[in-house]
Parts: sequence; structure tokens; C-alpha cells
Amino acid sequence: MKILVILAHPNPASFNAAIARTVVQTLTAADHEVVFHDLYAEGFDPVLPAGEVHKDAALPPLVAQHIADLVAANGIVVVHPSWWGQPPAILKGWLDRVLRLGVAYHLPGPAGSGSPQGLLKAAAAVVFTTSNTPPLREIDLYGDPLKNIWENCVFRVCGVSHFLRKNFAVMAMSTPAQRQVWLDEVATIIRGTFPSRKI
Repeated sequence: MKILVILAHPNPASFNAAIARTVVQTLTAADHEVVFHDLYAEGFDPVLPAGEVHKDAALPPLVAQHIADLVAANGIVVVHPSWWGQPPAILKGWLDRVLRLGVAYHLPGPAGSGSPQGLLKAAAAVVFTTSNTPPLREIDLYGDPLKNIWENCVFRVCGVSHFLRKNFAVMAMSTPAQRQVWLDEVATIIRGTFPSRKI
């Protein structure tokens, strides 16, 4: 399987980066083909220019490459921190520029008036997030906004049928031992979602 892995964190020494490394290592050990994009390291521009809005617009090479990788993916993994209950701006911009009409979803009906129909062939998506908000507060006070964004507003619209999100918190209070337990959990989730191709 070809798995697309997206990392959105500015610090290469962050726990998010450690999660992404664990994801890539686990997938590679299971004999999957991994396509990895570190958005900050690549300098991905999150700003959607007016010239790209139209469905048939000419696209810069980097955006076109990301689209090709997304379309070819059998699975998707996204890693990012929770900032104000949302993905970082660079990742929001990636969604705006890469999950395009006609690429990730289709709007049937006159002038696109119908319900979205997903176009992605990826069967599963996993989103790993980190935060400093205690889990009960995240759910009770804020309604778990990231789960709603990724599951209902992104992957369901794009036709990805299996979705899993795992949040790790509270990062500011975590110890190296706790972080290793979390990384072990990351590997377990990835192995369960994308089983090994080895016989």
C-alpha cells in the first residue's frame, strides 16, 4: 500500500516529529510504500491565491506534487498539534490548496448544488494530535473540535470510509517515559490500521 504521511509542526525536535518518525518507521517495516511530507521543512505556502480557486487552474509544481501523492495514496496519516482547537495554519492551507474540487471531492447537481461525493481512493485515515488541554475539558467544554473537523468536514466529504484520531495530552506535563508509551501506541495503531504486507 502507498501511505501518505503529513507532518505539520515547525520544530523538528518536537514530539509531533517523533510521532511522524514512528509512523514512517512502522509503515516501512510493514513493507508499505511511504510518501512523507514535512510541510514546514518543505516551506509549503499555505496561502491560496485567487488564481488557484478555479477547478481547472494551473498549479505550482509543489502543489501539483502534493495532489498527485494524495490521489495515489491508499491511506493517509496526519500529525499536528492542536492550536486553538484547530490545525496549524500551514496545514489548513494545505487542505485549501490540495484537497481541491475535482481532486478530493465532487459536487454534483446544477452549479455544484448537490451533496459532496468523495473522490479519494484512500480507504483509511489516521490523525495524531497533541495538546495541552486535559481530555475531559477538550470534550466537555469544546466538543472535541478536531475530531469533527477531520472526520466529518474533511475525510467523510472526501470519501475516506475508515477514520481514527488519537490525541496525546497533556504534553507540557508528560515525561520521557510517558512519551515512549505514546510512541508505542502510535506504532500499534499504525500496524492495526495498515497491516503488514509481508507474508
